[in-house]
Amino acid sequence: MRPTITRLLRCRTALSLVEWPIAAAAILLAAALAIAIWPEHPQVEYSEAQPAQTAPPLPPGPPWTHGRSDARFTITVYADFECPYCRDYVPQLVRWVAATPDVSLQWHHLPLQAHDPAASQEARLAECAGNERGHAGFWHAVDWIYAHTLAEGRGVPNGDRYPDMTPSMQTCLTGEKAEATVSQQARQAADEGVTGTPTLRLRDHTSGKEMRLSGAVPADALMSALDLLASPVPPQR
Repeated sequence: MRPTITRLLRCRTALSLVEWPIAAAAILLAAALAIAIWPEHPQVEYSEAQPAQTAPPLPPGPPWTHGRSDARFTITVYADFECPYCRDYVPQLVRWVAATPDVSLQWHHLPLQAHDPAASQEARLAECAGNERGHAGFWHAVDWIYAHTLAEGRGVPNGDRYPDMTPSMQTCLTGEKAEATVSQQARQAADEGVTGTPTLRLRDHTSGKEMRLSGAVPADALMSALDLLASPVPPQR
């Protein structure tokens, strides 16, 4: 049996549906006061040393996933490649997920109108990288875009060319498949009431419970939120 998440901030009092919004607000407020910046290398504790088991292969994307296919928890990040907060936050979130047992990360495109056309162009580039090289290729493109974009709609400088561009990726960029994926995900986000980036949707695949958080949520607050999802009292949607 694989190790599960170690609870850093466990809520020991049962919460009713009425109390849940207050508890969630308290979690975020406490984390914001305690942690101004994420640690470069977050400390992760394990309950006990156990042999790692090979995860089943990830299904073809999208959605593009970072982490194990059989993780108990999935965090979906709604993000814009030109959002300066996403540029700072998403790479830290990726590192945290890589260091945290039983959590995977999925990407959801939400290019904001104020940042277009650069945001949508970069979203298509990442999609084409994923189509070319799978999940790892997509996340490599995410890293590269955030490392090179000027953000706020200014895009990647003309002199910076994606180093792994191939003829088939170039064809993809001018085709309809990547554009359709980006547009469909943006519409879905709007239908769900998600209008800002970054936004996180947390899901516990064991309990089936979900939670949505806005902004660059610190590591300790994420741990507490996942702990609450795993608790027997269902959160208010």
